[in-house]
Amino acid sequence: MDATNWSVLAVVEPKPDQRDFVAPITRYLCLAHYGGEWHPLAIEVDGTIVGHVMWAVDEDDGSTWLGGLVVDAPHQGRGVGRATVAAFLDRFTEDGTTSVALSYSPENEVARALYLSMEFIETGEMEDDEIVARYRRG
Repeated sequence: MDATNWSVLAVVEPKPDQRDFVAPITRYLCLAHYGGEWHPLAIEVDGTIVGHVMWAVDEDDGSTWLGGLVVDAPHQGRGVGRATVAAFLDRFTEDGTTSVALSYSPENEVARALYLSMEFIETGEMEDDEIVARYRRG
């Protein structure tokens, strides 16, 4: 994600039934730009931006957090979310990161099923009102 493609990324929207579980992309971009912790990434498929994901490092425990995963509605159901999470895990665990964390709403059964199928484990922790799940490699 950069100054040349942020406006394309800003119009990415999930399916209506997922809107209660994610923020608008513009909020994620503002968190990254003004908050200083999060780093946004555009998700591309065949040269077209189809989604957003961001990452941050928790200074307290060294975990890399995945957040703001949103796939544009027309591209959902094609494995884009799964491929994004897999690429994220490969990218961040190959550099020595051993713990990746994320959180999701207890009502978001689609996200929960995806993350649990990819070996994330619910830890009993909560981040605000969301369930925390962690992936550990090595």
